[in-house]
Amino acid sequence: MERHCFQQLPDGYEKTLTLDLQKDTKLALVVNGLAVGIAAVMFAAGFLLMPAFTIFASLPSLAAFLVCTVLYMVLHELVHGACMKLFGAKKVRFGFTGLYAFAGSSEYFKKGAYIVVALAPLVVWGAVFLALNLAMGAKHFWFIYMLQLVNVSGAAGDLYVSFRFLRMPNDILVQDTGVSMTVFTRN
Repeated sequence: MERHCFQQLPDGYEKTLTLDLQKDTKLALVVNGLAVGIAAVMFAAGFLLMPAFTIFASLPSLAAFLVCTVLYMVLHELVHGACMKLFGAKKVRFGFTGLYAFAGSSEYFKKGAYIVVALAPLVVWGAVFLALNLAMGAKHFWFIYMLQLVNVSGAAGDLYVSFRFLRMPNDILVQDTGVSMTVFTRN
């Protein structure tokens, strides 16, 4: 059976890159700018699909949206964690830094496995919200679509690292502790 992660860094690997949105202000601005750009494009596209914006017509609907958004954030991280476990992580940690919710592990993931870990919540919840939008009709369009907007724009960091890692050698290993990612390459 092929291993997708390692508990200890294999011999012959050295640290090549560290990405830390908490410490690297420039990177945080890039990722957050990407998130805002995605949200703006999706919001504009929503008006092409459904011109009447009715999601926040009442305080209860706003409160329900905020509760669903927080629930979604928890579920997003649980999908990351479930994928980490699926690929062999012994322990997954969850937390919130004040800016970001996270799932992390001390294991070292192979490139392909890590990209699946990174993108799984976007794909899983994207499909769920699309199905809900199609099933629920126009009355609930904006409520569900705004959750989809949170899903896609909130995955800006996941998209950024996936595209960045895709350009790296196939034998990289990625350690994602939740607040930072470190990439190791074979020397």
